[in-house]
Amino acid sequence: MTEFSGVRLPDFDTMASRHTEAAARLEALAQALHHELRGAGLDPSPAVRLRQLAGRATAQAEDLRRRQRLVHELQRRQVTFGRSTPAGSYLELPDGLEATQGLLDGTLAGRAALKAADGDTAALAELLSYASRTGDAAFATTFLGVLGAAGVTRLPGALAVRLRDAKARGDAALLGRLSGQGKKALLLLSTALATATDPGFLADLVKHGRAQHRVGGTTYSGYQAQALIWRAHDGRPPYSKEFMEVVGRDVIVHEYEQRQDAWAASDDALGHLFGGRRLPVADLAGALGLGTLLRPGTHLGAMTSSVVDDLFHAAKYSRETSQALLAHTPAGWQESVLDHLLTTRWDAARHWGDHTPFNELLVTATTGQDATSRKLAAELAKLLADEVRGAFATSGTGNLEIRDRDSFDRYTPLSLPLARALAANIDQLSRLYLNRATFEKVTPEDMSYALALATSNDAGFEALIRAQTEHMRAALDTVPPVGLTTANAEHLGFTQADVERFDLDGDGRITKDDVKEFLTDRIVEEARPFNHIVETRRQVLIAQGMDDKEADKELTTMVSDAIGLLPVPGATWASRLATGAFGELLGNGYEKLAGAAHDDLADHVARRMSARALDETHQTVRDNRQAVERLAEQMLATAMLNKGLLDNIDLEQKSFATGNPPSIKSFAEMSPQDYSRFLTWARESGGSSDLLDRFGSSFRTTSQVDDYLGLQIPSSGGNR
Repeated sequence: MTEFSGVRLPDFDTMASRHTEAAARLEALAQALHHELRGAGLDPSPAVRLRQLAGRATAQAEDLRRRQRLVHELQRRQVTFGRSTPAGSYLELPDGLEATQGLLDGTLAGRAALKAADGDTAALAELLSYASRTGDAAFATTFLGVLGAAGVTRLPGALAVRLRDAKARGDAALLGRLSGQGKKALLLLSTALATATDPGFLADLVKHGRAQHRVGGTTYSGYQAQALIWRAHDGRPPYSKEFMEVVGRDVIVHEYEQRQDAWAASDDALGHLFGGRRLPVADLAGALGLGTLLRPGTHLGAMTSSVVDDLFHAAKYSRETSQALLAHTPAGWQESVLDHLLTTRWDAARHWGDHTPFNELLVTATTGQDATSRKLAAELAKLLADEVRGAFATSGTGNLEIRDRDSFDRYTPLSLPLARALAANIDQLSRLYLNRATFEKVTPEDMSYALALATSNDAGFEALIRAQTEHMRAALDTVPPVGLTTANAEHLGFTQADVERFDLDGDGRITKDDVKEFLTDRIVEEARPFNHIVETRRQVLIAQGMDDKEADKELTTMVSDAIGLLPVPGATWASRLATGAFGELLGNGYEKLAGAAHDDLADHVARRMSARALDETHQTVRDNRQAVERLAEQMLATAMLNKGLLDNIDLEQKSFATGNPPSIKSFAEMSPQDYSRFLTWARESGGSSDLLDRFGSSFRTTSQVDDYLGLQIPSSGGNR
């Protein structure tokens, strides 16, 4: 909270003047003293200390002069008002210099905005000159205080109506100028709203948002005008959680209250007869036919947008903000906001097809590793599974069939955000299928229908495969290395309890047999989620009448890039391994990258490793199953190398080895032919063939997928 002090202007002027004079005298005295002391051959330290004092006094004098100029400007502009007391007349001003400047600039900008709302073009240009100040809390607080919630609502309305009139007159020059100025003004308002809003101001925004406003004969709701501000936002800074709790939630409730009867009427027999549709509330630009004239060029989307879509755009920049909007059940409602948006409101959302803001909001809200993200991801999966389940049936061949195409297509716009949410919760998906447990209220059967929708999207399928690849690599890293004992356990990132658990023969040392046993357990477990993702994708392609035999391009790219070699952030061995197959990639690059975001790390290492294709097998991969099996082979060979299973095996005359005695080259130094020979050597000499057979057997057994999707496909042993 900004503190204020009272000053008497004549006394303040006198103080500033005398302080400046004293600083100058101290500096002159310091120079003279320094000269005399040096001339007498004495220690000049007293003069140095006096000069330091003069420097502080000079800085204080400069600060006072800046304040003096601000005080005079505040008085000239009548930004502050005096207060008379028995001791004299005082001016109130903030204690901080920045707060004082914010008070001055914020007041002037607020006054300019009010004039601009009345049609003053010069005032609009003046307002835009303060655009760089909106990120300052002192400025934003003062600016919004002067403008008020009524002014915040009125300005975008006035801008929209002026644009409408210029468009009607065919004045292209004016239209272009107003469009450019209007976008900048809306961004200024949006940044200020995101920077500083107190509870009282938020309540006023709701009051004016629900009210009807009138400009130049045009009547509109306040939220229709405020929505233009939200759509102009660029995320710097994001809107506050409190804004979405007070204003955002009310916007969704208010739209439903306004449309409830019309939406219900569109569902009855008469509504169907006359083609009734659920319509959202358009923002003011849409209502006036302005298209994207008031929308930033980087966020065009549909030509017309709804108030709620604009709200989604503003909320998508922060996980906390997006969750505040979605993870809530309004008073008197039986469904959450997310449930409402996916069911009751979904047909209205489809009206203009502007799905980008909602999709981006869903991704932000559901892809974190916090409890609320997981809960929303599960709710999203359950709701969409229930909605699309009825679209599927079993065909005459026993495969999946889309019996109701409209029901399926109705939710395909959400396939990618659903896939991203499931990918972020890949561990929950894995537990669901391995243990036949539940993910919140999602059952394995629910997850299978959610996967059917998610994998129908190419990018969604890739996201899920990449997530499961990371999951398998992390799982393989939990396997102990050969030679682990209680003596070296802590150094290698394990505990004594781990050693006891891994030591199957009880000899106190982890042997190759122990490691193979645990590797087998991990790869069999990791094959199951891969199986569900890939087989569900195959069935969806069949249901859509597409070729299920061709491998997805991105999956074959993952094979060629040898993505199974990328280090896992946080892996127990990764921070210690300085030599070996990873070479300088880990030794020089990993430590700095370990604190980076997972995607950033993966992208960086992928660029380093895949300047050329390391694995040429992608050229002959026929389908997604083969591609996943190749990924598994890459990961397994890398794990065997890191865990010591390939130690002490003959490397003489091997093209993928170097040095004397020979050691395995860095993967970055291997040619595709070297890498292929390395994998062959790992299978034949290292014993990975048996492990890969176990992976393949589990991966290609699709009976569980069939059961959950109700399929009846003839097979031998459940393998296809």
